[in-house]
Amino acid sequence: MIRGRFAPILAVLLGAASIVMAQSEEKTLHGRIERIKVHGKSLEGNLEGDSPNRDVSIYLPPSYATERNRRYPVIYLLHGYTDSDELWFGSKPHFINIPVLTDRAFSSGSAREMIIVLPNAYTVYQGSMYSSSVTTGDWETFIARDLVAYIDSHYRTIPEAASRRMTPVPARGLSGRCAEQVLVATNGQPDGSVTARAFWGSGAQARNGRA
Repeated sequence: MIRGRFAPILAVLLGAASIVMAQSEEKTLHGRIERIKVHGKSLEGNLEGDSPNRDVSIYLPPSYATERNRRYPVIYLLHGYTDSDELWFGSKPHFINIPVLTDRAFSSGSAREMIIVLPNAYTVYQGSMYSSSVTTGDWETFIARDLVAYIDSHYRTIPEAASRRMTPVPARGLSGRCAEQVLVATNGQPDGSVTARAFWGSGAQARNGRA
């Protein structure tokens, strides 16, 4: 097993991408993108009437298809208010394109391979704020339990709290602060839910391992 500390994911990807910007397309490895639906029981019955079946964009690293016994740590990204998973994954020109940056980072060897998961929190009022609310639904529980449980059961993750990290939008706005609140409000459970300590605390270690 290879152990290493998770650096803030956007800084890692942006930094690595800048180093290898001149790298030719032929030398760039490419991960696979999937967009799936994940049912959130905790989102059922929300007063906005938004579907509890949420779109989720997933980046699977280049080796995922060929190294079938390998398991990967997971980064859970939370986009900002009025944004969506599709925008961050390059459906239109945007300030960030996660697949492109990640391909470059992994191809250069500047970052270890991982799975990246980005749920779509765009709602009828342009954003959920990642709050626990009868209006929007319990997004804290959806992110921390429903989504993590689904990803661990359908993909080759390392299903341990120390091998997960959440990176919310920078907390300069309300959406960012609410995203960070998810980290504070959730507590660790053996069913695979996410913990604030696993994401942010005290040198939490992430393993990029092979089964």
